[in-house]
Formats: sequence, C-alpha cells, structure tokens
Amino acid sequence: MASRKYEQRLRAESSEATRRRILDALEQRLREAPTEPVSMDEIATRAGVARTTVYLVFGSRAGLFDALTTELWDRAGLADLTEAVAHPDAREHLRGGLRAGVQIFAALRDVAVALFSMSALDPESVGGAIVRQEERRWGGMEYLARRLDEQGQLRADVSVEEAADVLWVLASFASFDALYTGRGLTADQVASTLTAMAERTLCRDVEPATDA
Repeated sequence: MASRKYEQRLRAESSEATRRRILDALEQRLREAPTEPVSMDEIATRAGVARTTVYLVFGSRAGLFDALTTELWDRAGLADLTEAVAHPDAREHLRGGLRAGVQIFAALRDVAVALFSMSALDPESVGGAIVRQEERRWGGMEYLARRLDEQGQLRADVSVEEAADVLWVLASFASFDALYTGRGLTADQVASTLTAMAERTLCRDVEPATDA
C-alpha cells in the first residue's frame, strides 16, 4: 500500500512538472516574439515533450492559453484584487481594485501585449482566453458600479450602467498601457491617475469632517 501511494505521488509530481514546463515554454515564447504566431510544435519542443503530450495535459490549444492566462493573473497579484473587492467600503474597493489591476498589468506587460494583440488573429484559442478574462473583468465592473450606487457614492447624474462603462474603460489594459508605456508613468503613477479620473467622473465629493 505504501509503495502504491509513493508511485502515485511520483506520477502526480511528474505530471505537474510536465505541465509547468509547457506553461513556462509558452510564456517564454510570448515574451521573446510577441508578434509572431505560436506553433504548438515549437512549444512542445521547447518544453521537451511530444506535441501529443501538450494536448493530453491541456485538452486543446484553447485550454493551454486558458491555463496560462489564469496562472499569469493569479501570479501577478489576483489575491490583492480579490482583497480589494472584499473591502466593505465601495470607494476603497474602487481604489484598491484599480491599484491591484495596474500592478497585475505592470507585472505582465510584455506577455499581456502579446496575448491581446494575438487575440484577434487567433480567436478560438488566444482570443477565447482573453474574451473569458475580459468577461470576468466586466462582471467586476458591474459589481463595483452597483456597490457604489448602493452606498450612495455615485454622482446623481451617473447611472449604474454609465459607471460600469467608465470603470470598464479605465480598468482596461489599453488605458494602463497608454499611461505606462505611452506616457512613461510608473505603475504607482498610473494607479493614482486612473483612480483620480474614476473618482472625479463617478463619485460624489466627500464632505470634509467638521470639528464637534
């Protein structure tokens, strides 16, 4: 019994190591040549496995890109974003969410450029992974807009739908990169700029505290 469990553990570790090599190979390939199409044969060769092994581990080309996209976001700071979303104050949710999103994009900038640029050229795999990631982001923007409204934080002339649209634009990779790469701002400066734009556009002014 002990020998069987040991063999099962070895197989599991070997399987995870193979999965890790394939994902690392894809990430490295995207960083090295972000504008060139990705060949599954090349990824298999880089990972030192057979092409069929890539499909065995991930199911499909789309499954491979889904796995990489999910892991990259997790590794880059999704936990911080999750923490921001859980804040009881919607205004702090807004600030923390934008800050965490910027940090994720900054950590992934080169790979993110490749994934977003390739999504239109490879809609069923890369594109599908990005679409699903963006669908989750849209759900987050709708949720934040509703929270701001429920807590009386939205300006009277801004609807929940309009707020979600504004948040969608400001929290996008395109907005981040326009400031980070286009303007040469640091990640902290980008976060501060986007947060200021969001609050000035969407939120009621905070009344200053008065002395008792």
